Amino acid sequence: MNGALIDIITNRHLVTGFVALALAQILKIFFDYWRTKSWSGAMLTSTGGMPSSHSSLVVSLMISIGIYEGFHTPIFAVAAAFALVVMHDATGIRRAAGQQAEAINFLFSKLEKQGIKLDRKLKELLGHRPLEVFAGAILGVAVALAAYWLFPKM
Repeated sequence: MNGALIDIITNRHLVTGFVALALAQILKIFFDYWRTKSWSGAMLTSTGGMPSSHSSLVVSLMISIGIYEGFHTPIFAVAAAFALVVMHDATGIRRAAGQQAEAINFLFSKLEKQGIKLDRKLKELLGHRPLEVFAGAILGVAVALAAYWLFPKM
């Protein structure tokens, strides 16, 4: 069991992906500040915003696999398909769910003005605009290339 845990936490592809995810989450704080002119630590754990951390994770994972294992391998094909599904979902279903939550929250605010108390607002920042997904993908490529440059094939 201990050996399996070591293998997981030292897996270059996973490490590269999670570094890309962490960088994207940190960058969200700065992009949100640039947009709103106020600091929000909540962006560190946000599922929406610029850049998409989901996209940066899956693209860096895909590129890392391609670089080290080969772009012709079946595992790269799986990673590429996985990345496309995640990025499509971020701009499609999750974004639509966020827009629906925004509309429901608007209706709830109207009800609260009439004295009807509601438990809580729905989370609105769920998905991404295509530019946010694209920026996350570019970050993912950059992190995978940087990881390869810093830690070439061993």
